[in-house]
Amino acid sequence: MLTNLNQLRVAVVHDWLNGFRGGEQVLDAVLEVFPQAELFTLFYTPGTLNSRIENRPIHTSFLNSIPGAQRFYRFLLPLFPMAIEKIDVQEFDLVISTSHCVAKGIIPRPNALHICYSFTPMRYAWDRYSDYFAKSFLQPFIYPFLHYLRMWDVSSSARVDYFLTLSRWVKQRIKKYYRREAFVIYPFVNLEHFRPAAGEKGNYYLIVSAFAPYKRVDLAIQACQRLGRRLVIIGGGQDEAKLKSLAGPTTEFLGKAPLKVLTEMYAGAKALIFPGQEDFGITPLEAMASGTPVIAFNQGGVTETVIAGETGIFFNDQTVDGLVSAILEFESLKMNSKEQCLKRAALFSREQFIIQLRRFTEQAWTHHLENATSPTENHTHPS
Repeated sequence: MLTNLNQLRVAVVHDWLNGFRGGEQVLDAVLEVFPQAELFTLFYTPGTLNSRIENRPIHTSFLNSIPGAQRFYRFLLPLFPMAIEKIDVQEFDLVISTSHCVAKGIIPRPNALHICYSFTPMRYAWDRYSDYFAKSFLQPFIYPFLHYLRMWDVSSSARVDYFLTLSRWVKQRIKKYYRREAFVIYPFVNLEHFRPAAGEKGNYYLIVSAFAPYKRVDLAIQACQRLGRRLVIIGGGQDEAKLKSLAGPTTEFLGKAPLKVLTEMYAGAKALIFPGQEDFGITPLEAMASGTPVIAFNQGGVTETVIAGETGIFFNDQTVDGLVSAILEFESLKMNSKEQCLKRAALFSREQFIIQLRRFTEQAWTHHLENATSPTENHTHPS
């Protein structure tokens, strides 16, 4: 029994809307599946997203009316659970939350279906709290709150009927922290934005990254400096001054480059260096969509997208020595991986994401209707 999803009253809940990054690209695809959906969020900054997102009803939490909230929203973290619970979605049949923080904690009505696309259990509450708060002057006050936040995070996961997620890596974390199963639907790369180089590759390695400690951009700088290899870095963030202090004459910072420059640098690079641990990692797919292989740390979602020996290589030791060895191994292999990279990236298309999301939702809704009259075990996959 298939369902016309357009006939359902749908609420889509996203943590906050203040920029168009990877999570918002997924949100945009979700809204293509549910064109009739109304959108709910903690904070919204108009003009920071695309028209598909902004040209629909957008409802915000009470926090959005606090002066300066859109800019300093992270300081309001202790209020996030209460704010998401106060958002009213009781009139909707289907609730889709796209969540890396508290969106999954929305409270649907008892007979509604709630599907959460979880980017990750909130990192700052679980395994990366030291990355976010170690240097904060609020640290003595934050740690007691994190205890409460973890309890809320686990208890609110029971409000979700089905979890979707972006990699097997995150699926394991959902299982560990929430004791729930999740179904993987991989995010996508915008294939139309990227293309391989028409001629020969350039003589540089590439980093495309935010400058956060866990991204380990420092490893790439030091490894390329030791080897005398040219490294081009695109991005910005909190560690910019520190990273520039490490850089020598072979390292070039381009800042937050426009798409035209980004696509050219992807296409011309010998390889993308991906030295951090990510839940998924879209930049390796962008590189492969440009015909460029990847040198990556062998943990996280990248192990599910890059094929060792075909579209890149991995290193196991997350140190400068480990990366130096990987670069030398990559150069010794003389990889001719352009076609393999393009073929691999094509599997992670927006069209495939939309097809899988629509199919899963139709099956989940059918199963939900069947359970309304003949209850079965909770939290099973609809397939």
